Amino acid sequence: MPDSRLRPRAAVAAVLCSLLFLAGCGGAAKENAATAYADDAGPLVIGTDGSAESRVVAALYGEVLAGAGVKARMSSTRYSSPAASTLAVAEGRIGLAPAYETVTLRALPAGQTLPGNMAATLSMALPPGIDALPPARAQNGVVLAVTRATARTHGLRTLADLAKAGRLTLGGPASGDPDAPSVAALRKAYGTHLTATRAPATADVLVLRGTDPVITRDGLVVLTDPKNALPPEHVFPLIGAPYAGLTASKALASLNSRLTTAQLAALVTSVDGGAAPSAAARAWLRSNGLLG
Repeated sequence: MPDSRLRPRAAVAAVLCSLLFLAGCGGAAKENAATAYADDAGPLVIGTDGSAESRVVAALYGEVLAGAGVKARMSSTRYSSPAASTLAVAEGRIGLAPAYETVTLRALPAGQTLPGNMAATLSMALPPGIDALPPARAQNGVVLAVTRATARTHGLRTLADLAKAGRLTLGGPASGDPDAPSVAALRKAYGTHLTATRAPATADVLVLRGTDPVITRDGLVVLTDPKNALPPEHVFPLIGAPYAGLTASKALASLNSRLTTAQLAALVTSVDGGAAPSAAARAWLRSNGLLG
C-alpha cells in the first residue's frame, strides 16, 4: 500500500508540472502570435495599397530597414486602400504599412480623441501589440490651392484671405473626400463666400491632396490654414510591436525626420511617371545620406 506521506509530494509535483506545461504553452503562444505578423513567410512583411504614394513610401521603409540590417519584404497582397492596409496591420496579417492619422482613426474608431494630441489619440485607437511610430514631416491631407494668378489678383496666402476675395468657386479632385471641407464649414471657420462647383477644371479654389503632383506641375499656391480647420494627415509607420525594436525604430525615424510633403510629392510624381518605387526610394535615400 503506498505511503500516505508521499501523496502531498506527488500532488505538489503534479502542480509544478502543470505550471511548467502552461508556461511552455504560453511561450509558444507568444511566439506563434509574433510570427503571425510575418505573413507566414519572413520576419517582416510590408503592405501597401495600389497608389503610387503608398508604394513609394513602403519602398522607402523597405530600403531603409534593409540598410539597417532588418530583414523585410513586400507583401504579395495589394490592398485596396490605406484603410485596408491599416486593418491588415491591426489584424496581424502584415507587420508594417504606411498609414495616415485621420484614415487610421476612421478605420479604428474605438478609441477616445484627445484634441491637440494625435500621438495619444492614435495610441488609444490601436489594438494591443500595434504601434504608431512618429510620423514623417510629410502629409497628404486635404489642402486648398489656387493658381499664382488668382493668388496675385486677390492677395491670397491663407484661408483667412479668402474672406476678402468675394465669390470664388470651390471644387477639385479631392472635393468628394471625407476630409474635404464644405462651403458651410469654411464659411463658419473663415467667413468665406465660396460657391461649390462640380467642374474642377474651372474652380477658382482647388481641393487637393497635399501630395498631388499637380501642385508642383502647375506651380499652385497652397493656402495655409491658421485655424487648423483641415484635419492633419501625416504619413507614419504602423507596425506590429514584435517588429518595432530599437534598430527598426531608429531607421524609420531617420527617414521620417527628413521626408517633407514636397519631397514625397516629387517621389509620387516620379512613380506616376513610370519609375520603379524601389529605384525612386533608393535614389532619394542616397541623396539624403540615409543609404550607402
